[in-house]
Amino acid sequence: MPKMKTKRSMAKRCKVTGSGKIVFYKTRRRHKLTHKTTAQKNRLTGTQTFVGGEEAKVKKMMAMA
Repeated sequence: MPKMKTKRSMAKRCKVTGSGKIVFYKTRRRHKLTHKTTAQKNRLTGTQTFVGGEEAKVKKMMAMA
């Protein structure tokens, strides 16, 4: 059976931590920042992890299944 290919779009958006969690950066922080409040922009900083069924789907897309 051939190897599973990685979905490159997911590989560019996510990364795997040392403990195996999948981390991604929050969206909507690229442009039109003058229309967003400071509180909104602060909430959009940092990373977030996938949970539950979503994590399983992403792992499959990244050929980790």
